[in-house]
Amino acid sequence: MSFAVKSALFLAVACCAALHGEPEAAGAQNPAFTSEAPAVEILAACRRMLPERPVTLKGAIIMRSRKGIPQGEYGYTLTADRTRTPAVVDVEFTPRGETNVIERAQVRRPGPVPEGRILKTDVTWLDLTLDFLWWPKAEFEAEREGESVHGQRCSVILVRPESPEGGVSAVRLWVDRKTGCLMQAEQLNERMKPVRRLWGTRVKKFGERWMANVIEVETIGSGHRTKITVESIDGE
Repeated sequence: MSFAVKSALFLAVACCAALHGEPEAAGAQNPAFTSEAPAVEILAACRRMLPERPVTLKGAIIMRSRKGIPQGEYGYTLTADRTRTPAVVDVEFTPRGETNVIERAQVRRPGPVPEGRILKTDVTWLDLTLDFLWWPKAEFEAEREGESVHGQRCSVILVRPESPEGGVSAVRLWVDRKTGCLMQAEQLNERMKPVRRLWGTRVKKFGERWMANVIEVETIGSGHRTKITVESIDGE
């Protein structure tokens, strides 16, 4: 597993892309940031989308070949608590449809950084968390400004850690200008080439909250892709 946790998860384009109200209307009257906002303010807008209360998610992680054939299917239960210092995320993995735990981890931020892929899927801890939203360096990519993801006009920013982490030197973010939602992300290596891409493909309403409940994670050039689903949030 790789990377640490500052807060919740990318299972959280779920939590990060949480929309209060209908997705197409959210933020239409009150944009998350102005057109003149600096990159650091856009990062702050993304962080504000994260839930403040402790939250528990349940779902599945499914790795598929390029032809769509499942190569690994797992269930997970993830509990994140940002109200504590350090912030804590607990995750348990089971074979899909079963109850026996085959892998368990707790991540604290600040704290030790788990490394490697989860259960040989495309998913790493950087994918399950949004730690890069707290990385100290942020700048616009002017040539990409205004690109659209799923029909939403986005600001595109590049964020960097103090030093490369787990083979990633920077992350490129597409942020919805209306809501501050993170629509897509690319992890870049030391040559600034994409090594992993993440994006939400389906939105579902949980209680009063709309969020992406299907996330795709692709390791560039691997010949396979992993889908993360969010099936319930605190029993909803």
